[in-house]
This record gives sequence, structure tokens and C-alpha cells, in this order.
Amino acid sequence: MTAGLIALGAVLVIAAATGLAWQRANGRMRSPDARASGTGPLMTGAELGKPLGQRATLVQFSSAFCAPCRATRLVLAEVAAMTDGVAHIEIDAETHLDLVRRLGIRRTPTVLVLGPDGRIAQRASGLPRKGDVIAALGNLAVLPTDQIRKQDSDSTPGRA
Repeated sequence: MTAGLIALGAVLVIAAATGLAWQRANGRMRSPDARASGTGPLMTGAELGKPLGQRATLVQFSSAFCAPCRATRLVLAEVAAMTDGVAHIEIDAETHLDLVRRLGIRRTPTVLVLGPDGRIAQRASGLPRKGDVIAALGNLAVLPTDQIRKQDSDSTPGRA
């Protein structure tokens, strides 16, 4: 009986650790996985069905019955609207299985942040936080318009 309780305790600890690790990684921006995407493949407007943004593109892979996909759509649309030259493109994963396989998309929503040349700079699986999306754009040197204005006013002569 003691061995059974020890085994049950070990299973619970492993399950809790796995759940916490999954929750921590959910929605986090990270560099593209070299195994799934080669060396940062280029995406084109033709294969996405819409033109790329001049400064960056937020590509969202969604599915019809995905509740986090709706929330992700709102976050990405808001970030794209407040940032000049950034486009938001939503792709139905079920009808674009060739892209899903090529890019190693494992779940929806998955968000890809593309640079101006169409190269995948970062990706997230799950609902990303707005701040993480803005930070990913900042890593591309693409800042929201209001942050650019704030930086410009902070750097004016006579300001400390």
C-alpha cells in the first residue's frame, strides 16, 4: 500500500510540473524552431492571401471552434491598428494544411511575427499577451506609433 501511495504521489508531482511548464510556455513569444522552420523561412503575400505589412506582419493560424483564437484576433488587430505599417493576417489552419505542415503549426492559435522581408522572427502557440506582441515588434525595431511619439518627445533638447 505504501508503494502505491508513493507512486500516486510521484504521478501527481509529475503531472503538476508538466501542467505548470505548459502553462508558463503558453502564448510566449520565442524564436522560430529551426527543426520545424529551417532557418527562418520567408513567407510571401501570395501564399498568405494578403499583402505583407511594410514594417511587420502578424500571422495568426486559427480554427473554427477555437475560443482563444477569437481573443488572439482582438489582441493582434489592436496591436496592428496602433502600429503603422503592421498588417494582421488570419489564416484558417484547416484549409491551409500545406502551410501548417511546412511551418510546424501544432495547435491554434499560433502567431508568427514576420519581418518586413517576410522572414519569421518570432512565434507563439496559444493566446499571446499584448505586451509580448509589442515586444516582438520592438525586437524588429517596429514600435507602436504612440511609443515612437513618446520616444521622440523624450529625446527633444532640454528634457532630462
